[in-house]
Amino acid sequence: MLPSSTTVRSLLVGQVIELRRLTGLKILSREPTTIEVEENGYAVLFRFGVVVLFNVSAIAEDSLLARLQPLIQEPFDNPVVEPLDIEVRPESSERIEEGRLILPATEVPLLQVVADILAKSLVLDHYEQRAAGAFDRIEPLAERMQAGGRLPRQAKRLLLHIGEILQIQHRMVARAQVGEKPDVLWDHPELERLWQRMENEYEISERQISLERKLDLISGTAETLLGLL
Repeated sequence: MLPSSTTVRSLLVGQVIELRRLTGLKILSREPTTIEVEENGYAVLFRFGVVVLFNVSAIAEDSLLARLQPLIQEPFDNPVVEPLDIEVRPESSERIEEGRLILPATEVPLLQVVADILAKSLVLDHYEQRAAGAFDRIEPLAERMQAGGRLPRQAKRLLLHIGEILQIQHRMVARAQVGEKPDVLWDHPELERLWQRMENEYEISERQISLERKLDLISGTAETLLGLL
């Protein structure tokens, strides 16, 4: 059980966490992988590189991340962190109120649903920033094409742009499964309302569609320029 007021921290630590190699920790569930880090402190781990911590002290967090380090592929030097305050109000409805998540209880399945949305929001934010960077790099070339100017022979750079976009699309669909409902809802359909409410609050579907459109635009532009070259 969590205390009546606590903070959840979502950390994007790398591209992949090899959860199958996870040993030596108290695992409460595998769908998604949920562990007890310390008394009344829990972590939900996602293969696509996100760790969501509920009521975990700074010391326990550092210890956990150190244990996970050998399992992380392409770790980030500075993990992306997104906090959210939680308040437990028994017999209250689930909602986000003034930036705080209100929950009636803190059973493990409920925490897993919350973690699913927070993890997907964090990874979407990461890829949104990468897509924006790719767009900024390729936009000047598109403007030169529209103006009828000569294009520099940068086929290798354009191929890198296309590869980067394909990589983002693969990781979003195959690893993060951003558009999918979590498996925990199959066993706990009563939690779907909470998942839907948080999904709407964090605009997961809308952001996914917007990101996919931007990726398609960048990829299409790069392929057109490559064809012209």
